[in-house]
Amino acid sequence: MIYFDSAATTLLKPPQVYAAADYAMKHFSSPGRGGHEPAVFAAESVFACRTLAGKLFDADLNQVVFTMNATHALNIAIASVAGKGDEVVISGFEHNAVRRPLHLIGAKTVVAGRHLFDPEDTLRSFEKQISPRTKAVICTHVSNVFGYILPIEEIADLCRRKHVPLVIDASQSAGILPVSLKKTGAAFIAMPGHKSLYGPQGTGILLCSGVPKPLIAGGTGSLSKDIDMPDFLPDAAEAGTHNVTGIHGLSEGLRFVLSHGVHTIRAKEDLLKRYLACEIAKLPGFRVYENDKHQTGVLSFWSENADCETLAQRLSEQGICVRAGLHCAPIAHESAGTIDTGTVRVSFCWYNTLREAEEFVNSLKNC
Repeated sequence: MIYFDSAATTLLKPPQVYAAADYAMKHFSSPGRGGHEPAVFAAESVFACRTLAGKLFDADLNQVVFTMNATHALNIAIASVAGKGDEVVISGFEHNAVRRPLHLIGAKTVVAGRHLFDPEDTLRSFEKQISPRTKAVICTHVSNVFGYILPIEEIADLCRRKHVPLVIDASQSAGILPVSLKKTGAAFIAMPGHKSLYGPQGTGILLCSGVPKPLIAGGTGSLSKDIDMPDFLPDAAEAGTHNVTGIHGLSEGLRFVLSHGVHTIRAKEDLLKRYLACEIAKLPGFRVYENDKHQTGVLSFWSENADCETLAQRLSEQGICVRAGLHCAPIAHESAGTIDTGTVRVSFCWYNTLREAEEFVNSLKNC
């Protein structure tokens, strides 16, 4: 099997991630819920993961909140910065994990930046659309469809100057690009643990500059006499039992990223992306969306000869895993002009090889 769908979930993980998750399930209980060894071991594990995340993302320990996934984290962040009728500026490349929560709370969305691989236009558009009515800005760091790297540091600077809170969706950048809570000054940064951080599914992180509005309420192991949720981090956003098994595995994923470095990991993925972009573009009837400067290792394409779902199915029959369709991001396809066709998306991880990329091209020729 050739797995080229890490933008959805990185299936190929460091062996120590699998081992850690298995160990935690057998030895750890609930952190903060007892003084016995299994509870203490769990608390130490959760603390260690916060420490690693804080180091990687330039955040204090108490600013690291564990969530079920990036969608959970984004829902907390969105509910904390906006409400019904509020105007929120978003990019033209957002995932439904941003658009649907905004729709659910009744916020008014204004779209900024529709040009693919054009950070200057994106920044100009944000500057134009942010107004005195703007309650918050929510922006993806990297498009999950096209790998487009948006100018997030410049957008963050713009938000600071205009005194507008910024929420960053780092689902496709955490572990690939530098992400800093302190440098951006973002109100919140959301990310999954199971993509480029190489952790298990069911893990996510929300980096918080301030105390978020609780999305769910329940036990925290602290202030048990109070009927209100704690008003301090991380407890305010961590109701209920932690996914200790996932968090312990995520620690090993974070250590893996820290040991290799995001620049080294990105360079390897970029090499595969450039090779595939070049080879696919040679095939008759194929359109590839590639940009060497403003793109990560996520590549989309489509063919005049077969629809995207058919192509993906034919590749699957040859043992190759890719994603096809609208990728839960119709607004990105509207911006790129692919809303009617969708795309086939290939995405990589540290464990993919050039030989796999060569086999992919040969298989695509036979589709």
